[in-house]
Amino acid sequence: MKLWQKDIDVNKAVENFTVGNDREFDLLLAPFDVLGNIAHATMLADVGLLTNDEAEQLVGELKNIYSQIRNSKFEIRNDVEDVHSQVEFLLTEKLGDTGKKIHSARSRNDQVLVDVKLFLRDEIESLVNDIQPFFQLLIQQSEKYKNYLLPGYTHLQLAMPSSFGLWFGAYAESLVDDVIILQSAYKVVNKNPLGSAAGYGSSFPINRTQTTQLLGFSDLNYNVVYAQMGRGKAERITAQALANVADTLARMSMDMCLYLNQNFDFVSFPTELTTGSSIMPHKKNPDVFELIRSKCNSIKALPNEITMMTTNLPSGYHRDLQLLKEHLFPAFTTLKDCLQMAALMLSNISIKENILKDEKYKYAFSVEEVNKLVLQGMPFRDAYKKIGLDIEAGKFTYSTELHHTHEGSIGNLCNDKIESMMQQTLVAFDFEQVHNSIEKLLA
Repeated sequence: MKLWQKDIDVNKAVENFTVGNDREFDLLLAPFDVLGNIAHATMLADVGLLTNDEAEQLVGELKNIYSQIRNSKFEIRNDVEDVHSQVEFLLTEKLGDTGKKIHSARSRNDQVLVDVKLFLRDEIESLVNDIQPFFQLLIQQSEKYKNYLLPGYTHLQLAMPSSFGLWFGAYAESLVDDVIILQSAYKVVNKNPLGSAAGYGSSFPINRTQTTQLLGFSDLNYNVVYAQMGRGKAERITAQALANVADTLARMSMDMCLYLNQNFDFVSFPTELTTGSSIMPHKKNPDVFELIRSKCNSIKALPNEITMMTTNLPSGYHRDLQLLKEHLFPAFTTLKDCLQMAALMLSNISIKENILKDEKYKYAFSVEEVNKLVLQGMPFRDAYKKIGLDIEAGKFTYSTELHHTHEGSIGNLCNDKIESMMQQTLVAFDFEQVHNSIEKLLA
């Protein structure tokens, strides 16, 4: 069954090629397609395009379909093109002509748009909810290991003293900015395109504000042409937000791969969380972090993939956009899996004490010695030169005592401030408003 088919069967090869993997990914859209249908049917009755009795029958049956989806009893038949066709087929099978009326004042284009936006909205919320416990773990570990010093590096060369308090806290604060970008993506997807039809609106007297409120959207995509142009753009913006989280995890994973290396020897993990070698019995490989790194680097490529897939498309709908689902949708699951595995690893980390007591790290304290001379009254450039000459002459002496007090330094991590920033960002999402709207719609 195809919503657009008339009397001529489509060539089988063309059908298989154009449908592609749509059925697989459309199953992810199924609950959201039903929600959009409920809102649409309710609105059609209020503007007189359906009778109240017809709307009541449609909504009742749509709720039954929604229950089937939630109980994993929904499927898209092989002879049905997509989820939209399957839902309409079920309505028509059950309600006859009343089921055929559900598509009035709507195109499959805006139906897909609303489904995708509802899906992305839901997935962003789920991702944010998975980021929260990982963020809290990083803060807890930052406090726990704030007195465990390690060398900091620039250009991968020994630089200055750092601490695992700083290291964990750095990635926690990185997640704050990542969630801010996710919030921006959420604002973009949380606008209602329903009613834009094929991208040029409808001559029916529909009420788009009503469906916006029923579906818990914060606002409309007002211009109907832009509503269609938003497809591809919403996916790209969301992919960019995912890429930021992925970048944080990828960089963190690279650090862990280095720190676990025997030449660094800063950290260790339980044997059961590492892997071995088929030939070298001593190996304890950081495969989890290597795979997180690779999976997240793949996600970082997503925005460019989507950009290239939508390059040079004029306004209006194009079938190219269908393929975006199979690139973007799996990224949410991959990223959430990476967060969970990173949490498992970092909650079981062991960190070596007194790393900087080793004399090979003595030059990490050169800046400390320069600063001591400056505090005694020597001009900075003269102090820098003196310590440099002492190092070259083999006369450098140092202390491992540190006194860093400014905001965000070893002695003043400001983790409470970082937690406050995250909390303010989370509150601004206002997920509760969406939940209330959807619960009311399904009541």
